[in-house]
Amino acid sequence: MASKGEVYVDEDTGKDETSSGTQSQPYKTVQYAYLQHGADTQYHVRDPESQPDEVKWKPAAKAAIKKAANYADAQRKKAAKADELAIREKQEQESREKSLEEAKKIVIKDDASLPAAKKIPLGEKIDLEPAPRVQVVGRVTRQAKQSKLLFITLRDGTGYMQCLLAGDLANTYHAQTLTLETSIMIKGQLRAVEKGKTAPMNRELQADYFEIIGKAPGGDDAITNRVPPAGAENAQARLDMRHLAMRDEEISNVLYVRQAVEHAFSTKYWDLDFVKVSPPALVQTQVEGGSTLFEFDYYNEKAYLTQSSQLYLETAIPSFGNVYCIEKSFRAEKSLTRRHLSEYTHIEGELDFITFDDLLTHLEDLMCGVLEIVLAHPRTAAMIKKLNPDFTMPVRPFKRMKYTDAIDWLNAHDIKNENDQPHAFGDDIAEAAERRMTDILNVPIFLTHFPTEIKAFYMQKDPTDPRVTESVDCLMPGVGEIIGGSMRMDDYAELMEAYQKNGIPSEPYYWYTDLRRYGTSPHGGYGLGLERFLAWLCKQHTVRDTCLFPRYMGRCKP
Repeated sequence: MASKGEVYVDEDTGKDETSSGTQSQPYKTVQYAYLQHGADTQYHVRDPESQPDEVKWKPAAKAAIKKAANYADAQRKKAAKADELAIREKQEQESREKSLEEAKKIVIKDDASLPAAKKIPLGEKIDLEPAPRVQVVGRVTRQAKQSKLLFITLRDGTGYMQCLLAGDLANTYHAQTLTLETSIMIKGQLRAVEKGKTAPMNRELQADYFEIIGKAPGGDDAITNRVPPAGAENAQARLDMRHLAMRDEEISNVLYVRQAVEHAFSTKYWDLDFVKVSPPALVQTQVEGGSTLFEFDYYNEKAYLTQSSQLYLETAIPSFGNVYCIEKSFRAEKSLTRRHLSEYTHIEGELDFITFDDLLTHLEDLMCGVLEIVLAHPRTAAMIKKLNPDFTMPVRPFKRMKYTDAIDWLNAHDIKNENDQPHAFGDDIAEAAERRMTDILNVPIFLTHFPTEIKAFYMQKDPTDPRVTESVDCLMPGVGEIIGGSMRMDDYAELMEAYQKNGIPSEPYYWYTDLRRYGTSPHGGYGLGLERFLAWLCKQHTVRDTCLFPRYMGRCKP
């Protein structure tokens, strides 16, 4: 045992938490020893020159003692502050518990003497003179306490509304424990906000009664703790919580714009007298190459998820004329780029008795017409303005650039191909180079006349240059390709030759080949990726943010 008032420290062999400070069980640090024994103690440290079989000790240096004393003093102050804080927190907790117990005694009632409350959606416009009594339901998306007032912002899908709870309403147990995403019903007078103050639609519901419909959890399970903050480092975690993350205003705005855009396409096609058809998703033929097919067993036969509805749309034009569909397509690309999905919404059209120039003119008219319809809707236009403040309508005609001109442009701007070499005819221009060119030119581009070897077997060759096809990609700044289209081969013999050249057996395509035998016609079509169109329109970094639950390599949940 150490003599009274003597403590030993060995930095090499000592241990702080489990030693007693004797010669046989020394502490490791003077600071820890001082913290345990204080100033009225003699501190000895092991002499570094002593031998293992004869340990020698010497008095601890005054500087070490002073440093240890300062450390101990700081720790005592820290402990005192912690104790003080704990006492204060306990008092506050007791006060809050007492306040909540008192709050439970407050009972509010729907005053039957007041005018009947008209139930309205949060986004409905209504005359505020005289101030009407209304009833609304929604979820708490924001809340703020000011003095004895509680401000709540509700969301219901149609819009947002600021609500004010005052007096007993703000002092009830439910008001004092209100959590984000709680669903609630509120009645009260709807009034214009005071001049100089802001609120959604410049109005505020001054509540006289409310009821909790579905209380959301708080604490560790609060939605703000379940859903990580936005940012590249949290992208995967946010997708795991997509069912909750989509309540975020920006995400919900993008998805609202999505339905508006899809509706606008249907409206524009109706105006153009196109007929909507619904091709199958389960198929036994390929459209865009075998490497991206999702294969599965279909009653002991090989089948695939469709890559495109194009071939089936072509079968419909002899019956209906111009046709379109809005369906899912599937591509098994092992790609994790920001513009690829394994399941995406494909807007496809086929036009009969047209020329290649007719096809390009139609695409301009279609996209600009859709944008005009979308922007004519005030709520949608406001969302797009918030998401993409710099958006401007494309100017027609779009810039038209042949593939060979693009090759020359890329080389003139020293933009290399994937092998870090100058581009040459026959290269499949890589996504990065294509997007860089588009961003520099900063206008929509119709990139046309791609080489036959890098395009699908069914594309019509240019009659003036059989090396290339009458094909087009529409490129948009910030996103790249959003549309791919072409004229389709309409000659029976030429199509049969294309099957053979590409090593594709013609038998499974008998129904497609028959189109060239029973009244063939010059026709063409295209596919537009809705998610890419939205990424461009809403200025989203990735197409994963433009669909409800994205599916791509490695993700099929939730």
